[in-house]
Amino acid sequence: MGDVVQMHFSTLDYVIFAILLVASTGIGLYHAFSGGRQRTTQEFLLADRSMSCLPVSLSLLATFQSAVAILGAPSEVYAHGTQYWFLGCSYFLGLLIPAHIFIPVFYRLRLSSAYEYLELRFNKTVRICGTATFIFQMVIYMGVVLYAPALALNAVTGLDLWGAVIALGLVCTLYTTLGGLKAVIWTDVFQTIVMFAGQLAVIIVGTHQAGGITEVWRKAQKGNRISGLDLNPDPLERHTFWTLGVGGIFLMLALYGVNQAQVQRYLSSRTEKEAVMSCYVVFPCQQIVLTMGCLMGLVMYARYGEDSPLDKGYVKTNDQMVLYFVMDVLRDLPGLPGLFVACLFSGALSTISSAFNSLATVTMEDLIKPYFPAMKESRATLLSKGLALGFGLVCLAMAYIASLMGSVLQAALSIFGMVGGPLLGLFCLGMFFPWANSTGALVGLLAGLLMAFWIGIGSFVTRLSNTDSLPVVNTTTIPSLDNTTIATMMTIINSTASRPTGVQALYSLSYMWYSAHNSTTVVLVGLLVSLLTGPMKEKELTPGTVYPVLGNLLFFLPERYREKLCCTTSLEDKSQALDQQPYQMAQKEGNGVSYPQDEEKCHGEEAVVVQETAM
Repeated sequence: MGDVVQMHFSTLDYVIFAILLVASTGIGLYHAFSGGRQRTTQEFLLADRSMSCLPVSLSLLATFQSAVAILGAPSEVYAHGTQYWFLGCSYFLGLLIPAHIFIPVFYRLRLSSAYEYLELRFNKTVRICGTATFIFQMVIYMGVVLYAPALALNAVTGLDLWGAVIALGLVCTLYTTLGGLKAVIWTDVFQTIVMFAGQLAVIIVGTHQAGGITEVWRKAQKGNRISGLDLNPDPLERHTFWTLGVGGIFLMLALYGVNQAQVQRYLSSRTEKEAVMSCYVVFPCQQIVLTMGCLMGLVMYARYGEDSPLDKGYVKTNDQMVLYFVMDVLRDLPGLPGLFVACLFSGALSTISSAFNSLATVTMEDLIKPYFPAMKESRATLLSKGLALGFGLVCLAMAYIASLMGSVLQAALSIFGMVGGPLLGLFCLGMFFPWANSTGALVGLLAGLLMAFWIGIGSFVTRLSNTDSLPVVNTTTIPSLDNTTIATMMTIINSTASRPTGVQALYSLSYMWYSAHNSTTVVLVGLLVSLLTGPMKEKELTPGTVYPVLGNLLFFLPERYREKLCCTTSLEDKSQALDQQPYQMAQKEGNGVSYPQDEEKCHGEEAVVVQETAM
């Protein structure tokens, strides 16, 4: 293996890259010194619930489309073919379910943090456990998202590694801390446009150099890179229609249904209708992004064939291959490599800024405000900004830890996906099963996390031991799923290896099924424990916290049976009950602390917000 081949940026490339950082900072500064100037927690954390559909949807897309996705999808298609494209089939239900189930419930309860829901539905302990799980998930992931593109960039272009990491981390921290969620959303819009432009430039130039799209397709077919519909139901197969199209739905739900970074964007919308519409707008955009990633992989194959830069030793890992290809294709076109690198770092910026803002929100709303109910609004806002800044510095520290991890970097990335499934299961348990109680929720979450880490770590150890006994194969493929990235710990099974049995089969489960498996574990264990410890009755539930999915499915049963199953009240009835006679914690004071309605402490300013969000 030779040394990694390095190419270098022209002055114009550096200028374009710098413009991205300056423009992102400028948007943050603009929102810091205009409008309400981020003086309230409502404005800083929820953009004053004033955002329209288009910027929210582009921000949802940008959060999903991280640097890991931009580097990973083309590498996956180059190495394994276009089967990965069938992930697009999961987007339909993966966005339709959040739009019509999760968004109405969260929006009508007037939440700031998704984990407030867990207290309304169960109790404070469940809320704190959910919040702690989310913080653990995001803190680990942030450093990796920041470090991975900087490492690839350094390896291929020689651009200073820690210079890139620190510049990116500080710019992101600056505009998130100063401009709040409004700045995050508008920089996401700008960064989404840069991402599209960068990928499009590479595809167009690469296709032209390969001799046109017909030639690209011919070479891909000749190299067996155009995959048909694989209906193999085996859950151990890494990518089939079922693993991608069905398993992918659970990954999408973990991301678009209950992830605080996305829920916060829904809650920042002016109306519930605009929040729902933003989900619909994301759908075609995601299909375009996925298709562009697959196209770039095919263009890479048309250029290199089986003789990959990785095999030649020009790069050390698959995630560096895309950048090598970009620098190779665009070397005679000054400015375009800079545009693609700007595109890559736009993905990183959008993901990290969303993480900062959502972490500041859950820490403030779930861990601080409930214990300091008398805190002044100005102090709460200042503390929120301090938290965003603090998480920014933690992110830089995590990037440094990621640099020391080596191969453990893959384990760190996988933790993100392992935690997403159990959290999805916890919300589904509360929302769809009225008889689930708080004991069931806690035991279910614990069981889901234990199962996730058992399978995840077992799979990782098995894969490491297999690489010693098997012939050398390409085990560095990193397909990508943004905030639910767990691809990095899948088991790569040599085609000649025998089918695993027993516990080994569990370790060999396709990474696309992790979220489904872990969320199902939470629901089943949670229901069993709830039934053993005394299920909840409908009158004990906070109105509006349960989506009547069973009531809709079992419409043919007599009402007395449906009443026993806690599924007679519709969501609309419950939301009206919440408006007319709020139950216990459903009303909130100006600083976000819940209290019983009979104390009648609703301030004038908060009443206006409530009136707006109820529209």
